[in-house]
Parts: sequence; structure tokens; C-alpha cells
Amino acid sequence: MGTQTKIVVIKGKEIIYTAIFLLLGICLIILLVNMFGSEKKIKTETTGKYIPGVYSSTITLGENTLNVSVAVDKDTISGVTIENLNETVTTMYPLLEPALNEINNQISVVDNVDEISYSKENQYTYIILNQAIKNALEQAKKNP
Repeated sequence: MGTQTKIVVIKGKEIIYTAIFLLLGICLIILLVNMFGSEKKIKTETTGKYIPGVYSSTITLGENTLNVSVAVDKDTISGVTIENLNETVTTMYPLLEPALNEINNQISVVDNVDEISYSKENQYTYIILNQAIKNALEQAKKNP
């Protein structure tokens, strides 16, 4: 009862193919972990008051329709602009541009749009712009 030595012959091609398949399998596992693990990072990055972007709302003054665009970062409002503003509108509503400039000056200081102060003589212009800004900010909160 002697034990006989067994000789196993492995070809070089088989070793190379096995090593390549092992490397591909490891790369596939790493790729899958990174793909599904990155969702948690994206969700934590978007936790803020707003989803960054530019949102718009429309206001109608007489026969003219103006777009009020609000640019927001994660937690702050960057600025407010009015599009489609032409000479006719500025002539008919001369308080519109100064009110918008005053809102832009105060928007970086206050946390809420309702905290913006305005004078009694321009209150209706501020109310219209304030409501348009609020409508745009609602889109910034709901938009996925």
C-alpha cells in the first residue's frame, strides 16, 4: 500500500484565462458596489431647502406677460430677474425695476421672502413680485 505521487499538469493558457476572469469578476463587483452605494451620497447632497436651479413664474401686467426668474442654491436664493421686460412695461410701471432691485438687495440678507421690507407707496408692486417669487420657490421645493 504505497502512496503514489500524482502529477497534475496545468496549461499556461488556463491559468491566464482564470486570472483574467477573476479580475473581471472583481471589477464587476466593485462597479456594482459603487453604482448602488452612490445613491446614498446623492440623497444627502440634495438635502437643503431648495433644489438648485432657476425657476420661473409669470405675472400679467395689463396686456404684458412677464417671467419672474428666481435662481436658487441649496439653501439660499441667489437672485431674482424679470424677463420680457421692455420699454413699454417700464414706462407704464415705473416702480417695477426699483422694487426688483430692492428685493435683490434684501434677498441675500433675509431667510424668508416674507421678511422683505417695503415702503407703503410701493406695496402693490412688492406684493405682486413677492407672490411671483413664492410661486417660483414652490417649484424649487417640489421639483425632483
